[in-house]
Amino acid sequence: MSSSIWAGVGPSSMAEVKQQHSVLLRRGLSSDNHAMSRIFTFCSLSNHGDINYALKLLATLPNPDTFLYNTLFKAFNTSPSLSLSLYSHMLQRSLLPNAFTFPPLLKSSSNLHQTKQLHAHIIKFGFASHIAALNNLVHVYFLFGSFHDARRVFHTISHPDVVSWTTLVSGYSLWGHVDEAFRLFQLMPCKNSVSWNAMISCFVKNNRFPEAFELFRRMREEGVEMDRFVAATMLSACTGVGALEQGKWIHGYVEKAGIVLDSKLGATIVDMYCKCGCLDEAFRVFCGLKVKGLSSWNCMIGGFAMHGKGKDAISLFSLMEEEAMVVPDGITFVNVLAACAHSGLVEEGRYYFRYMVDVRGVEPAMEHYGCMVDLLARAGRLEEAKKVVEEMPMSPDASVLGALLGACRIHGNFELGEEVGKRVIELDPGNSGRYVMLGNIYASSGKWEQVASVRKWMDERGVKKEPGFSIIEMEGVVNEFVAGGRDHPLAETIYDKVYEMLESIRVVGYVPDTDDVLHDLVEEERENPLFYHSEKLAIAYGLLKTKRGETLRVTKNLRVCKDCHQASKLISKVYGCDIIIRDRNRFHQFSNGECSCKDYW
Repeated sequence: MSSSIWAGVGPSSMAEVKQQHSVLLRRGLSSDNHAMSRIFTFCSLSNHGDINYALKLLATLPNPDTFLYNTLFKAFNTSPSLSLSLYSHMLQRSLLPNAFTFPPLLKSSSNLHQTKQLHAHIIKFGFASHIAALNNLVHVYFLFGSFHDARRVFHTISHPDVVSWTTLVSGYSLWGHVDEAFRLFQLMPCKNSVSWNAMISCFVKNNRFPEAFELFRRMREEGVEMDRFVAATMLSACTGVGALEQGKWIHGYVEKAGIVLDSKLGATIVDMYCKCGCLDEAFRVFCGLKVKGLSSWNCMIGGFAMHGKGKDAISLFSLMEEEAMVVPDGITFVNVLAACAHSGLVEEGRYYFRYMVDVRGVEPAMEHYGCMVDLLARAGRLEEAKKVVEEMPMSPDASVLGALLGACRIHGNFELGEEVGKRVIELDPGNSGRYVMLGNIYASSGKWEQVASVRKWMDERGVKKEPGFSIIEMEGVVNEFVAGGRDHPLAETIYDKVYEMLESIRVVGYVPDTDDVLHDLVEEERENPLFYHSEKLAIAYGLLKTKRGETLRVTKNLRVCKDCHQASKLISKVYGCDIIIRDRNRFHQFSNGECSCKDYW
């Protein structure tokens, strides 16, 4: 009887659940596990269900089966205490686990001890050869950093499948063991798109972008189709190095292959265009998204922010609140506040900080305070920025104090800069940029003994100045340049072009600005390194490989220095080209001798 009643479609809302439950009660079937299963599943696993209703149903069943408990384990796989409590309750009722019990239970494990207990039960109840349970066990052991246990379980699997191998690769990737992950990937007897994506993602997350692109090339050569997950990973790789042409190709492939453009993939494409310097294309894609999730809005607002389009970012945020069915989160407000900071919108920044707290109820985090300090400090309001630091409910981290330190240098407040610089170095002793900034503050105020002390601290702590590098994509190939490097096949020609380039802009007023070079070098030694900063090499290469008027796009790992900023403005004028440089902090678009940042960075 129960089977015929439920031959149709199950409930689609809690109102239907209650109606169907009442029918079962009237027909005397409310104790029938099979009859109740669809109601139970909907309450437990549907987005529109009610887990508490499912728990009440469980309490009314005289003889619930393992299937019903497994359904609840899936629902509670992020609530360890509830899952394990229910598991204990199931065993007390003399119900035995089956092959589907342990995977969701393992996902709910909150520590290594619980994982080992579940491992013991897997063996005790005869599932020591069940591959799904063992694959999940390998995964969870990796989550808790137990490499030995994970490998030991993997070796007990008599015939590891592609999931087993991929789990192993992903486990090493999780902890940054890239070379070991790649060694295992090479040993895999068979690979699918998931395993390829796991390894490519490992390279991307560890900033080993050339290897990611090479592996992607191999994947395509071996005939593996790109799915939306691989597409998202490779778009992130393109974002990392500013590889616009590769990113465009992947976007085109997604459209031609009919890959579903869900909210996550759509946001990744928008982010790629934003961070590769194509803001107009990013906005076009954003406007065309059928489903705009919160991440899509955040990426586009953040894109406007990093391009110095503060008012556009605020306008889009207002539109989001008016039209979208999403609620802004902490990331949204970081982007809005950063947009205000990069555009000098001090009063707007103050307003949105208050709005975030008072209207949206978002508790300010370190990043929000950092944006406010950056906003005020850039505008020269150093005492107000210092007050924000002093009144923060948590101790400021190195990034917050670093924003204040940089502004002290720009605005000539050397006394405050010395105080803040020492605190920053205490918090971030391995970061060479902190020492260089403090050393330059000392040098600017003529404190040469202190400059020597800063150098001594670096030597004693083994801190090396972070080498600058810049990347430019030409003809689908990513070219990387380091300051003073000569590894590129066209190095001699590039250096000749740099010399020609700098001589050309001297005619229109270029004078090397050596303020960002450590001040205890003699003038000639200070000037020469500026000639060979990585972005100048990348720009020279771009000029060699493009026609007049074409746009050059360069990505740099450090903040662009004042000298290169000034040189880039003049190069854009003399050579009649637009130059877009993405540095550590933001985008600079140089055109006809001007920069989009209005020299405010």
